[in-house]
Amino acid sequence: MPGRTTHTHSDALRRSHDEGSERRRLAREFYARPVLRVARDCVGKLLVHDLGGRVLVGRIVEAEAYRGPEDLAAHSARGRRTPRNEAMWGEAGHAYVFFVYGQHWHLNLVTGAPGEPHAVLIRAVEPVEGTELMARRRGMSADRRELTNGPGKLCVAFGIDRRYDRFDLAGGGALYLADAPKTRVVRARRVGIDYAGAWAERPWRFCEAGNRYVSRAPEGRLRDK
Repeated sequence: MPGRTTHTHSDALRRSHDEGSERRRLAREFYARPVLRVARDCVGKLLVHDLGGRVLVGRIVEAEAYRGPEDLAAHSARGRRTPRNEAMWGEAGHAYVFFVYGQHWHLNLVTGAPGEPHAVLIRAVEPVEGTELMARRRGMSADRRELTNGPGKLCVAFGIDRRYDRFDLAGGGALYLADAPKTRVVRARRVGIDYAGAWAERPWRFCEAGNRYVSRAPEGRLRDK
């Protein structure tokens, strides 16, 4: 990522976790909003997986919005509804977890109103807590940016798979998003959707400015948002 990497947010968060502060789980109202707003507001929030004695935490630094049925990059494009993407059509605040390329799980957050097949893909996080376990799962050292700098990588690191499809992130369970301070966000094109025609040009990828864990540096001129 161009520019200098800063760790101010994560350093502060690590200190707060060490001091035993309670994480504030995001309520369903956070998710039950327009998908572009949720995607933008996800950046800087915490992804938490409580394993019962072991807790994994990462700051979300990259997220993409998918707004079917009109968005041809969405799994729900043209109103497509299948057993695989059924979660997208349900209540906001649930997870949509799908398998891709025959080897990777991807975590999405269902947004909006029931029947609106919208979701936010979590593309990258910056590790905050539980990095040793993440590193063991990924088979690499904990300081590598490749640890969690992609949607499939972070799911391996956090132990997220098919079991979490349709999981209620706002319902008090082990996997959830928690509140955290806002950060500077830039917008860019989404990744790997050239098949979607004009929809591929929409700046619906939201990244924390200057963070080295972003999966792909935004090309061209960045937009502050």
